[in-house]
Amino acid sequence: MNEIKRLYVTGYRDFELNIFKEDDAKIAIIKKVLKNRLVNYLEQGLEWVLVAGNLGTEYWAAEVVNELKSSYSKLQIATIYPFENFGEQWGEKNQVKRAYFKEKSDFVTATSYHPYKNPAQLRAHTQFLLSHTDGSLLLYDAEFPGKSGYFSDDAHKFSENKAYILEYITVDDLQNSVDYEE
Repeated sequence: MNEIKRLYVTGYRDFELNIFKEDDAKIAIIKKVLKNRLVNYLEQGLEWVLVAGNLGTEYWAAEVVNELKSSYSKLQIATIYPFENFGEQWGEKNQVKRAYFKEKSDFVTATSYHPYKNPAQLRAHTQFLLSHTDGSLLLYDAEFPGKSGYFSDDAHKFSENKAYILEYITVDDLQNSVDYEE
């Protein structure tokens, strides 16, 4: 397996998982599985986790990374937004999460320094993330498509010509994590 120094973590948004409350038990399960996978990567040399500032998987991953920093001092997180004013239209509760990305990230930027204009900005963002990481970890299951399906498709095409690792956390993985505890 190729060494992964820079890993993009993404996946379902909170609403795609029917998670609407901060105390939903599903969040603890998702964070536990994310933490286990990230620790495996850290033990093999992971240095940077990249997220795009999306709510759901990316937010929970950012929380996990910030928890892991106490044990892995070289670990850093970058938030790379697809365009400059990403998330400005979110409600008050989600603005707190948007601020978390900015405050807790070691590096913050956008791939486009303009407000959203067209889908080309999102395609450029995806290409940037793929070309600046060694692999991706996706909370995604092809049987339950969502917004992350676009990234998954692009990452598969990208990996056909490059040494790029694509790892999935599926609904079954989450269920198995729960079953293992019982």
